[in-house]
Amino acid sequence: MSSTPLASLPDMELRPDRPPVLHAKPPGDATSWAVQYRDALRAHVAEHGVLLVRGLDLRDADQVGAVFAGLSDSLMTEREAFAPRQSYGPRVYSSATWPASQPMCMHHELSYTLEVPGLMLFACLTAPSQGGATAVADAEQVLQALPTELSDQFEREGWLLTRSYNDEIGASLTESFGTDDHAAIERYCRAQAIDFTWQPDGSLHTRQRRSAVVRHPLTGRRCWFNQIAFLNEWTLAPEVREYLVDVYGEDGLPFNTRFGDGTPISEDIVHLLNTTYEEHTRREPWQPGDLMLVDNIRTAHSREAYVGQRQVLVAMAEPRRLSDCGTQPEASRR
Repeated sequence: MSSTPLASLPDMELRPDRPPVLHAKPPGDATSWAVQYRDALRAHVAEHGVLLVRGLDLRDADQVGAVFAGLSDSLMTEREAFAPRQSYGPRVYSSATWPASQPMCMHHELSYTLEVPGLMLFACLTAPSQGGATAVADAEQVLQALPTELSDQFEREGWLLTRSYNDEIGASLTESFGTDDHAAIERYCRAQAIDFTWQPDGSLHTRQRRSAVVRHPLTGRRCWFNQIAFLNEWTLAPEVREYLVDVYGEDGLPFNTRFGDGTPISEDIVHLLNTTYEEHTRREPWQPGDLMLVDNIRTAHSREAYVGQRQVLVAMAEPRRLSDCGTQPEASRR
């Protein structure tokens, strides 16, 4: 692998309202370029938390998969997905299935698992006619901007994710666990500190308590790292929330979040979290062929509502144990 230095990367744009953008002009194919500049690209992500690379002219899933593999030796298989994805090859996925009219608010991918991606890779094959950016926010800055009393409470108690798996909303058992075998799912849940209950109708209800604040495994800096706001009922559009509550009941929502002790999180707190994220959001509209690398622990990301067709492929890489991030997750409390 080449050790082409970071200083040799040309045409870097740094602006406060957008992620860093590198305008690349690879002389040959994108995969070879990505391998050549891998160390330099990763060093830039370590410095800034995110990097958008423009000019690679990525055109198809096979090419994207080769570029992703060239950038990381440890692409991950997704487990505990909250929404379905389509597979485009080994450990290369579509973006999560989510209504185009509804934003996916700021979050850190799989922050409710015990082994999280340290790096997220995104590639745009088709850009929407309007909206649809994968925006980012610095988790250190977000933590510093939150009221100390609130962040201290979440740091002490953690956060609780509740999920109710059904055949209509969100990922199915097979999509989340890789199997629908009850015994295998139970083994997985026990190993991953997830409380589980099989409902009379055969559906699964789970609870898992996780840390809301972690230390970055490389820098040691404290980061606001969770999906508290994104997976909370109050982030849903009002009509969507009302429909889901009417159909499934307050305790049967496909997903919801609470304080670590099980106390409900109020609408105004969720609004505060999302507002704080927005104040620290940087965005750049996708262009076809773009590549984005995101430090998943330092940097939250979102998907904005959009119009038109949008195809963004995703890989999760560089697995990190939460126990390596200065935190000891506990089993959730019944």
